[in-house]
Amino acid sequence: MVINKKEKQFNQIKFSTNVLFNLVFILLSLVCIFPVVFVFSISVSSESALQKYGYRIIPTEFSSAAYQFLWNEKDTILHALWISILVTGLGIVISVLLTTTMGYVLSRVNYKLREFYTWLVFIPMIFNGGMLASYVVNSNILHLRNTIWALILPLAVSSFNVVICKTFFKTTIPDSIIESAKVDGASQLRIFGQIVLPISKPILATIALFAAFGYWNDWFQASLYISDSNLQSLQSMLNNIQSNIEYIANNPYGGLSLQQYKASMPTESVRMAIAIVIIVPIACVYPFFQKYFISGLTIGSVKG
Repeated sequence: MVINKKEKQFNQIKFSTNVLFNLVFILLSLVCIFPVVFVFSISVSSESALQKYGYRIIPTEFSSAAYQFLWNEKDTILHALWISILVTGLGIVISVLLTTTMGYVLSRVNYKLREFYTWLVFIPMIFNGGMLASYVVNSNILHLRNTIWALILPLAVSSFNVVICKTFFKTTIPDSIIESAKVDGASQLRIFGQIVLPISKPILATIALFAAFGYWNDWFQASLYISDSNLQSLQSMLNNIQSNIEYIANNPYGGLSLQQYKASMPTESVRMAIAIVIIVPIACVYPFFQKYFISGLTIGSVKG
């Protein structure tokens, strides 16, 4: 295919435009990075400097007291970290399994109840039963209170993710592949597991990332359904530290009194240090899935 000079001219980006785009992207990157750097700066500042000078991007007095405090509380921190990892891992598996199966079923044109279930999935995107109804169902009917499932099941399925999966399967998986597999005698479960899923890595990675972000950053479910300190996630523990210093003072691993904790705990820097501890794992995982994440969001968006 030969591209003439006029078409080539229209397809090129001017140097000034390219420079402008690069400056905009650099600015946006700095806007995203700055809060993390700022939080880290506060976490390595001394408590006295924070009280005297306030928050500074460059600490006036460096101190590792916050991270030393977290190290002294490593048993509590590591236990909460294990709960977060467990909830996130199980949540990703369950969320991907449920979301992809629902999306695949709704993408099949010959499914008789497709329109009914499409509306059933779409309606919660507009409104829901409210927090009170959800709490009654999860606590009194399903009896999820003070169980690990209270942190997993309420967030397992998102209508938005189901719609993404439906669009992906409908626009990407050819009907001819499904029909040929049916002719060969394959069941729907076998078609989905051995044919559809292996060629759907982008959408699997996308849903897995959405689920990972949701589970890893969630603290609200624990505040509603968890009163057992052994089931507190890292994010929930951070929220408890921010709202009540007695949470760490009353933990079973510490050997100090509440007054001693209040006197020794660098409150502001510890909060920021725990925020850094929460950010680092998910930030390290994201680059490995970024390629699939972007392709999963864009595939199907430019088709009919």
